[in-house]
Amino acid sequence: MSLSLSVSTPGRICLFGEHQDYLGLPVIAAAISRRIQITAEPTSGSEVYLALPDINAEERFSLTTLPLPYQHERDYFRSAVNILLREGFQFSNGIEGEVRGNIPINSGTSSSSALLVTWLAVLTQLADNPQTLSPKRLAELAHRAEVLEFGEPGGMMDHYATAVGGVIYLESTPKIHLESFQPQLGTFVLGDSLQPKDTIGVLKHVKFGMLGAMEKIRQYDPTFALPSCPQEKADEYRHLLTADEFILLKGNLSDRDVLREALTMFQTKTVDHQRLGALLNIHQTSLRDAKRVSTPKIDRMIDEALKAGAYGGKINGSGGGGCMFAYAPENPEAVAEAIERAGGKPYIIRVDQGVSVQPKAVSVDE
Repeated sequence: MSLSLSVSTPGRICLFGEHQDYLGLPVIAAAISRRIQITAEPTSGSEVYLALPDINAEERFSLTTLPLPYQHERDYFRSAVNILLREGFQFSNGIEGEVRGNIPINSGTSSSSALLVTWLAVLTQLADNPQTLSPKRLAELAHRAEVLEFGEPGGMMDHYATAVGGVIYLESTPKIHLESFQPQLGTFVLGDSLQPKDTIGVLKHVKFGMLGAMEKIRQYDPTFALPSCPQEKADEYRHLLTADEFILLKGNLSDRDVLREALTMFQTKTVDHQRLGALLNIHQTSLRDAKRVSTPKIDRMIDEALKAGAYGGKINGSGGGGCMFAYAPENPEAVAEAIERAGGKPYIIRVDQGVSVQPKAVSVDE
């Protein structure tokens, strides 16, 4: 008998806290019912072969010389192997498999993080010394393989959200604090604008503009702290900042408080669906006007979704393109049609479970 595996991991949307994690503020994210799946089994050779039919590609490398040298930027299939080697895993057999998925790529829905969580779960099951790791542990390893291994910026929201599933609340400072929820939420509609993201251009304004504003404020008021500063106190700092910096400050304080109200809903298990939609709209207003990460096309997609009956909506991910989503527990089909009329590609989605590992014993001649 041989072990055949089917492992799948969801993509994610960021409900609240967009562009907040690098400022030391928390985020709330949700796994979505669009997933990446790898089916794989061990082979008698020493080669990894993965078919990637969705993108008309394949991945092939030998496990005879370890650690693996990287062949290109973000070489995630190899980095996952190298990370696990350092954790004491050993690989003397080859692996053959197929990667399929229906998460929109390069659109802010964490397809790369979902891929890495999935691949790490496959590798840890098919290693010489197999282990079943917890979703949290898979998330930590995926962050190392995707972000730290290549010296890239990025927090752990994507990895925890995809691995753990459901709705998560994540604090990154002063240390990692994770809460997970399984709220009874209705349908969402994800809308891909089909515009590539401009992450670098967005961060120049949003991240570095806000960090610069915070530095100016701290020179004037060393007690200033973004997590505890009341919204009304912002006016005391207006004279220190440029107009753009002041707008950013107000936007970040608003986003912080919107998240806290949503968190209370999830913690108390009393979700007001209409209010949740309204909070998404408040967050989007900040993302559009203060942080300027939305686009005219995404604004249109959100406006049309609201006219069609969605309770609320916002851009998803770093911005400058990519996806939006709308909370549409009533008549999501009409909301999807409205997004499509506005030029987007819609997907009706629900909050989904995290990484799923389904082993299956098969005979060698199967």
